Amino acid sequence: MDTPSTAARRPSVPVLLCLAVAGATALTGAPATAAPAPAETVVVTGVGDLAAAVRAAGGQVLDRLPLVGGLVARLPHGAVLPSAQIVPNRPMGVSGGSDATGVASTVRATLGLGAPAGEGAGVTVAVVDTGVADVADLAGRVQHVDVTGDGTGDGYGHGTFVAGLVAGDGSSSGGAYAGIAPAASVLDVRVAHDDGTSDLVTVLKGLQVVAQHPEVSVLNLSLSSGSPLPYQLDPLTIALESLWARGTTVVVPAGNDGAEGRGSVSSPGSDPVLLTIGGLDEAGTADHGDDVVADWSGQGPAPQGVQKPDLAAPGAHVVSVGAVGSQVWQANPGSHVGAAYLKGSGTSFATAVASGAVAALVSARPALTPDQVKSLLGKTAYGIGAPQWQAGRGGLDLAAALTGRTPHSAENAEPFPGDPAVMQALVAAIVSGDEDAAAAAWGQLSAAARQWAARQWAASSWA
Repeated sequence: MDTPSTAARRPSVPVLLCLAVAGATALTGAPATAAPAPAETVVVTGVGDLAAAVRAAGGQVLDRLPLVGGLVARLPHGAVLPSAQIVPNRPMGVSGGSDATGVASTVRATLGLGAPAGEGAGVTVAVVDTGVADVADLAGRVQHVDVTGDGTGDGYGHGTFVAGLVAGDGSSSGGAYAGIAPAASVLDVRVAHDDGTSDLVTVLKGLQVVAQHPEVSVLNLSLSSGSPLPYQLDPLTIALESLWARGTTVVVPAGNDGAEGRGSVSSPGSDPVLLTIGGLDEAGTADHGDDVVADWSGQGPAPQGVQKPDLAAPGAHVVSVGAVGSQVWQANPGSHVGAAYLKGSGTSFATAVASGAVAALVSARPALTPDQVKSLLGKTAYGIGAPQWQAGRGGLDLAAALTGRTPHSAENAEPFPGDPAVMQALVAAIVSGDEDAAAAAWGQLSAAARQWAARQWAASSWA
């Protein structure tokens, strides 16, 4: 799974590992006066009365997206809207592949956990994916919501595997293949069809569903995007940041393009606010000393100089519950583990492991904010001898996080590389409105300190 698959594909829409989000074009000016052109579905964001602008351009409003302050519309191709950004609705999808390695699972031990002990109790994790099948390891703890129109279930098989890593209790294996938060509840938001394909509009509608469930503390989005948009303008990252600001810790992958080298982290993992996870190969042991970053794990820095990933979690040759009969299950017999489980590799699954860890942490310490969760996990990560652009702060250590000091809300995991007194003088000058003093203090900062300050500004949520 999360590697090339032999699963059936729709001829007209390639099934990709990642979300395929189109670029957007900021358009201004008067409505087009050319002959009527074929209409297309788009996401519109901007200021003013967007619905009126759509209608004036000969379009039709299909749906509202309050989470991103926009709407879904049908517009004539090439239509122009005043002061608005138009993002075409493009295909999104996930792919699965076989993994014929051994069947031992040391993920929980690598995170410092023993046998399942009720981790995640009282916490709900939203899994926005291909759906979640009704399997024994999740029985009684899943609420299904379908936004595809195909009905609930998981005809593809990716979402069930992800949910099992997050919250499976291992009941079909005597606890051997339990997830990280086996007592957590799952809000299954299905946004993909049986072949794994989806689109931007459907995913945004799925995130809108999550916003309507205040009980959700953690959001797992094990999907990546090739969107060229800056995170400040991408409707996907805008929606995710909105959920973060509401108190939901959003966990996303670094992507599986690590073989391309540095700068291969893709959206939404490029957003500085969100918790971005790279993939570790733990070599089939609980010993941290032999852990390495998987060669497929996306590498930073992300666009705009954002330092990503934030940390890395086990994602190579992991075992989780499968959706028996799904496309992934049928296409990958070599990855079967017994009658109920599969093996898979990818940052999709490292992200699920991290989401389970967040659920366990929030269950034990419910007062933590998303910013505090992110900071605490970073500060307690263990070193794996990899540069920051590959592993962020290091490997995820849940046991250490559970006992670590609670960070202040404004505390950042990245230390300031300079004289704190100069930074304090800069902040004081900005707050007081003394431009000359601010310029003087800025001039005293090193290049590294200025880059740090820029990253902190970029990492601050819009709220």
